[in-house]
Amino acid sequence: MSAEAGGAVRETAGEGSGGQARRKAPEGTGAGAGSGAGSGQHKRRARRGTRRFPLFTKDTARPEGGGRAAPGDAPAPARQWPLLTVLVVVGTGLLVTALDAFRVGLLLIGAGLLGGAVMRWMLPRVGMLAVRSRFTDIVTYGILGVVIVLLALMAQPRPWLEIPFLDDVLHYTVRNR
Repeated sequence: MSAEAGGAVRETAGEGSGGQARRKAPEGTGAGAGSGAGSGQHKRRARRGTRRFPLFTKDTARPEGGGRAAPGDAPAPARQWPLLTVLVVVGTGLLVTALDAFRVGLLLIGAGLLGGAVMRWMLPRVGMLAVRSRFTDIVTYGILGVVIVLLALMAQPRPWLEIPFLDDVLHYTVRNR
């Protein structure tokens, strides 16, 4: 039995070393498995680097303008005042919406997002309000803010803003007259 176990071990070791030789050959070691290693038949060029992305990233770049908004010795809330300003305005809008003044609450939410877009555009450092590139943040905050404000102004009943062609579109799609 020990001979069979030893044979199995030798086969496994042989497969492992053969597998290692096959893995090392593309890296440019020039050593092939077997006696033809020096004959030049198994020589391969050294691999240059790979163009694939690494499996694990080692670090990520900070978004442009993503540094502290206040000096490092200031307390944490003061360093993140742009983000806290947007969160307070949006939170106030959610509270007002929950208290049954939905239009005013939604206008506050949209204004908070538009304020975030303006701060991202005007201020050189905005702390954690910077999530992506400056352009992407401005476009994202701006579009979301404008859409929320427009929907709040056009909400039924008694909309504050009426756009005539939207009434015609609605007439042909939903209304039964």
